[in-house]
Amino acid sequence: MPGQRLARGVARLLHSMDHAVLTEFVPERGLRVDLVGLGPRGEIWIVECKSCRSDFVADRKWHRYLDWCDRYFWAVDEAFPLDLLPERTGLIMADPYGAEIRRMAPETRLQGARRTRLMRDIARVAARRLQAANDPLAFSAGAS
Repeated sequence: MPGQRLARGVARLLHSMDHAVLTEFVPERGLRVDLVGLGPRGEIWIVECKSCRSDFVADRKWHRYLDWCDRYFWAVDEAFPLDLLPERTGLIMADPYGAEIRRMAPETRLQGARRTRLMRDIARVAARRLQAANDPLAFSAGAS
């Protein structure tokens, strides 16, 4: 899928910036972000990958993601109509092999309690995904 290919390129960029990255992370019920990056100083970035105009227009939840990160970015490819993207958000140009930040997102620091909760949730999701990759049978239906 086009969005997943963009997410791979963005994940490579964030990794090169020493971020730990999770794809398809759920910060709260009803929200699922394409990527969340946890930076070396505990900063939390959310990146939404948009592959076309209709993908962007259909996303009515993105405003709610702003409450769950220090910086918010859109990731798009070179063919995307950039005039659709709000100027007060970050912009990452990406392809399946890499990405670059074209506009740094403004920083809005999370409150301490929310940051603590997010860091705990990110750690739990990452640990469970690693455990599932190492022992798939432990996570199959009916396993305890």
